[in-house]
Amino acid sequence: MKLMRNAGFRRDTLAFLLIWAAASIACFCVSDAAGIAALATGALLLLWHIIASRRRYKQMADLAGELDRILHGYESYDLDRFSEGELSILQSELSKLIVALRSQSDELKNDKHRLADSMADISHQLKTPLTSINLALAMLASPDTGFERRAELTRDISRSLSRLEWLVSALLKISRLDAGMAELAPRPVTLRELTDAAASPLAIALEVRGVELRTDVDRSGTVTVDPAWCAEALGNILKNCMEHTPSGGAVTVTGRVTPIFAELTVRDTGPGFDASELPYVFERFYRGKNSDAQSSGIGLALARSIIRSSGGTVKAENAPGGGACFTIRFYKGAV
Repeated sequence: MKLMRNAGFRRDTLAFLLIWAAASIACFCVSDAAGIAALATGALLLLWHIIASRRRYKQMADLAGELDRILHGYESYDLDRFSEGELSILQSELSKLIVALRSQSDELKNDKHRLADSMADISHQLKTPLTSINLALAMLASPDTGFERRAELTRDISRSLSRLEWLVSALLKISRLDAGMAELAPRPVTLRELTDAAASPLAIALEVRGVELRTDVDRSGTVTVDPAWCAEALGNILKNCMEHTPSGGAVTVTGRVTPIFAELTVRDTGPGFDASELPYVFERFYRGKNSDAQSSGIGLALARSIIRSSGGTVKAENAPGGGACFTIRFYKGAV
């Protein structure tokens, strides 16, 4: 009998038999009729104990079978038949656990697909400058290459190496931010200082492109962020606006501080966004229709990761008068 293999059932049955025997002996000491009644009552109770135990252990075996099916990847399962009786609480908790595990499994599958897509994009992004470098080196090795051509190829290699270095650095920063390993050191900094730190590396590029940088930022308003990281985020947005602004145009940065948040707005006088592009502007490796040929689609993604890690938000839209508009907000408390 399978039921007798269960240590709990054997223990409970033995205890019942001992109590039954003691009660029967005590009743026989009173009278034969009382003893017979005790024996009959005990027999009925023993029968009920065996039947109830068999039913309970069968339900547990069925429940274990359903869990085994789930563990082996079966999509269909039926735990509702255990929603009554003493297993109802366990059934309810198991149903919640299964839903949570299925959700995590779906997320892991999606993460796996996203990782595969990201690796393919990274491979493509790295391949482009590496191919340019290899071609340039092959031409440099040719004895027929003149001095001026060698100088031009050397400049091309330098640009490709700089682009490759920036791309790898940006990807590493995004990975650190995603993994929560980036060490941000927030401190109070004025919006003006943040804007100047972001715009400084772009001064020469702005001049070469003939794009004017205009600023109207609250000089006294402060925000508590990591200055280096957030200056890089703002710098990437400024660079994106600069690259989409024609010569003679302007990029304008405005900033204000309210009791709830500190806000920086960056506008350009370029063509703006196509309506279909707006949902994907901050996606990694996404390049819009008007993107520069050298664009990698990483800058805005990195900017969003930094701003989010700093407790802020960023959105992109078309300005009412034309051109792109980016709005960054750093909130002073929980939103």
